[in-house]
Amino acid sequence: MAEVSGRVGEVRVDEGASGVSGANGASGREPVTVAVDGPAGSGKSSVSKAAARELGFGYLDTGASYRALAWSLLERQVHAEDASVVIAALDDFDFRIGTDPEHYFVRVGETEVTDAIREPRVTAVVSLVARVPEVRVWLNERFRAIVAASEFPGVVVEGRDITTVVAPDAPVRILLTASEEARMARRSKELTGESAEKVGAALRSRDQADSRVVDFMNAADGVTTVDSTHLDFDQTVARVVEVVHDRIDLTETGRSH
Repeated sequence: MAEVSGRVGEVRVDEGASGVSGANGASGREPVTVAVDGPAGSGKSSVSKAAARELGFGYLDTGASYRALAWSLLERQVHAEDASVVIAALDDFDFRIGTDPEHYFVRVGETEVTDAIREPRVTAVVSLVARVPEVRVWLNERFRAIVAASEFPGVVVEGRDITTVVAPDAPVRILLTASEEARMARRSKELTGESAEKVGAALRSRDQADSRVVDFMNAADGVTTVDSTHLDFDQTVARVVEVVHDRIDLTETGRSH
């Protein structure tokens, strides 16, 4: 199991009980990057994790890192509205995130925050953190290091601006999207206690906040769009896996068609 620390200048990989030795260390190849972008409610996280399992790849949820930082700021009662304070907080922000889709976790220091970063209070401020350019640059560097250190033959990396900024040269780049109505319906199922109106308002607010930083609704050149509006979960996963197989030769991982 890969465990990579986000501390400045530190990338650490610990091997788990599975005994998987660095597949890429043995082959000399860097892991293949499958970059998945898309708006809130499009299913990026769940679809990417399932596709990673099917492909035998690692999985990196980049949004969790922004959430971990937001959680850390809230715990320290730091105001996320002040960009300079957020930037200063990076100096001692120590986070770890698992890349094994079967053993996913997020930690800040020694604290397990996998579930805590999904709390509404974190969701309410994460866009404030994510819109700070210096934060994005700092985390993007760590995302690239995490992928490079992975013991998996490839890593499915999902989140905002992955296809254009974090991994613009990835052999597989996918924009996973769906209509606003479909995204609202899916998010409503996840948040059973929320009204459709409240979910819709939150989704539109998130889209508006994110659009100030990145264009996540339009595919850049070379990016394959997967529209899941009329697909169920399994069909969407199958389509993503199909795109990966179409773009790279998994018998010789890393070789593009």
